[in-house]
Amino acid sequence: MLASDFMAFHEASRRNGIILSFGGDLSENVLFSLGEVLKLRMQQGATDAGVSKRVFSIFVEQAQNVIRYSADKLVPHGTPAGSMVSAGLIVVGIEDGRFFVACGNEVPGEHVTALRARLDHIVGLSGEELKKYYRERLRQPAEEGSLGGSIGLIEIARRSSAPVEYDFQARGDDRSFFCLKAFI
Repeated sequence: MLASDFMAFHEASRRNGIILSFGGDLSENVLFSLGEVLKLRMQQGATDAGVSKRVFSIFVEQAQNVIRYSADKLVPHGTPAGSMVSAGLIVVGIEDGRFFVACGNEVPGEHVTALRARLDHIVGLSGEELKKYYRERLRQPAEEGSLGGSIGLIEIARRSSAPVEYDFQARGDDRSFFCLKAFI
């Protein structure tokens, strides 16, 4: 890619309020490093501590979702689940005076219906209903196939200032591209 292409990408990112972006193979170690950069960026921007905490929390949840559930992953043989390296995108920016965190990754096509139903349910809940649902999920065992506590999406919705936005784009094979955006 030539410098003009990179400069166009850089300028488009600035126009769209992007303060942090990453695309490629993501691991827990990369997440930690990106988190440190995000914390520094928020400190330099004199962001309210409560807002910074919510942005950081949602960033971590979304990055962990990419790491754990991307269909495009490398799992070295004989290593624990935390050693996964998964492909995806994560972006933090400011739009209309509000922070947002967005992520995207490929998911198996067979997971789309269940994931969409789960997100439809979460988005349809009021703040109080969301708190109640969160507490219920904490008392229940993790869902089959979950690599966490099955509460990451609920946690993202709880910390967001507006209903989360999501979309799926079929790729024409057995996978879809999944995107999730949360405003803080």
